[in-house]
Amino acid sequence: MAAGRSARMGRAKQVLNIPGQGTLLGRAIEQARLLSGSVSVVVGARYPLIRYRTVQSASRWVYCADWQEGMSASLAAGINSLSPRAQGVYVLVGDQPLLAEQGLLWLRQGVLQAPDKVWAADYGPRVGVPAWIPRRLWPEVLGLKGDAGAGRVLNQREASRVRIAGVELDVDTPAHWQQIKQTLAE
Repeated sequence: MAAGRSARMGRAKQVLNIPGQGTLLGRAIEQARLLSGSVSVVVGARYPLIRYRTVQSASRWVYCADWQEGMSASLAAGINSLSPRAQGVYVLVGDQPLLAEQGLLWLRQGVLQAPDKVWAADYGPRVGVPAWIPRRLWPEVLGLKGDAGAGRVLNQREASRVRIAGVELDVDTPAHWQQIKQTLAE
């Protein structure tokens, strides 16, 4: 998901350049490809700019017209764009470039073994994205309003926890971006 306006960043963080690796959103698309061959990207604010500055191609670009309503609208747009045959959906956000590949592969392996379970990244006292939300929980996710993300549903449903290094660092402010760029350069 990459539909927000990046207010705390002050510019479209999705198109921030990771030296030698493309954009921040491009990195998220590559991460998502570790989980599934079909990658849909939900965009809203600054849609044309984000889409055409992202070199990595998505399987589908989903425009969220009501992106101002918050993360719940982005989740709904993504879920509503999926095939009726989809068993579930992986949810990633476009601003976690430090996610460890091995952790994402563990998430994928868990889903392949038990696709009806809820799977989510372990944040210590809670769980969050990246996550797998099976179809049976989509009505709950679609019932969310405002800037509520899937975390509420994931935590209420006792998701199976997956350790994914890098989940704690995301790009929200220029200071976060500088810290993450330094980490990526090391």
